[in-house]
Amino acid sequence: MIPEALALSAVLFTIGTIGVLTRRNAIVIFMCVELMLNAVNLTFVALSKLYGVTGQVFVVFVMTVAAAEAAVGLAIIIAIFRHGQTVNLKNINLLKG
Repeated sequence: MIPEALALSAVLFTIGTIGVLTRRNAIVIFMCVELMLNAVNLTFVALSKLYGVTGQVFVVFVMTVAAAEAAVGLAIIIAIFRHGQTVNLKNINLLKG
């Protein structure tokens, strides 16, 4: 059970990493980061079976950070969309004067 969960977690994290590195849409990148956080949660839960409840405590903290990141990240994406009418990161030049 544990090796399968760790392999699935590695696959999910790899998909998330590839998505962050190759995509230009801010919403897709945001979803890939969330996928990476969920892969880490799966790893913590799988390893908590071996090492005790500590992994599950870390999952609660990661979920709290993910919820805060979702709120702040979506607010930033909405602000960028209102400013430039796009969420394509290639077309965004907010820092240029």
